[in-house]
Amino acid sequence: MNFPIKALARWTALIFAAMWLAGCTTYVQTQVTAFSDWSGSDATRTYAFARKGEQQNSIEQTTYETLVANELSKYNFRQVPEGSANYQVALAYSVRGDMMTVRQPIYSDPWPMYGGWGGPFWGGPWSPWGPYGAWGVTGYVDQSYPVYIHALQIRMNDRQTGRETYKVTAVNSTGDPSLYQSMPYLVRSALAGFPLGNGTVRTVTLPVDKNGGISNETAAAGSNVAPAPKTVD
Repeated sequence: MNFPIKALARWTALIFAAMWLAGCTTYVQTQVTAFSDWSGSDATRTYAFARKGEQQNSIEQTTYETLVANELSKYNFRQVPEGSANYQVALAYSVRGDMMTVRQPIYSDPWPMYGGWGGPFWGGPWSPWGPYGAWGVTGYVDQSYPVYIHALQIRMNDRQTGRETYKVTAVNSTGDPSLYQSMPYLVRSALAGFPLGNGTVRTVTLPVDKNGGISNETAAAGSNVAPAPKTVD
């Protein structure tokens, strides 16, 4: 299910470019935006998932609901039959492909006359005082790379009144078109530190383990909440 993410697309694309240029392939950064009117206590944290349209009888939907349920359980939420639930939890998600253009420098051999290990480096034209500077940059070229913007929105409504109590959106971008591969990062980032204050915007950074999953590495957390990833408010 799609929902508008144009306002966040440029931000996430820039994050992707920065990570790519820095070689930061061991972390996934996600922008999280939350709106909250939360007043529930631990005793009222019962919920049921709400589905619409194509989400009915969807295996993909069930897969993502399982991820959300596992994360919500860290905050004392219990999934119950709809008739006895205090909250309805609805999911919306999307993936969109785009192209990222990155300007890269072109380097020339600093010692074309002497091979890779010799030559008058410090006094020649390739010295720090030469016409091309210390690194021998002769120009720049624009290279384009595919980028995929993944988004997840989680909404919590009071089941009795229909009042929206919490809405959080998580957006990240990677070179992988798979929404399934990105979903664990989106879910964990979206619910990190629940409940966030109204209008909170922050960046959540999650480490990736050697197998491509989410690492167990986390930042220190308070005693009454789930372990928190690194965040930048």
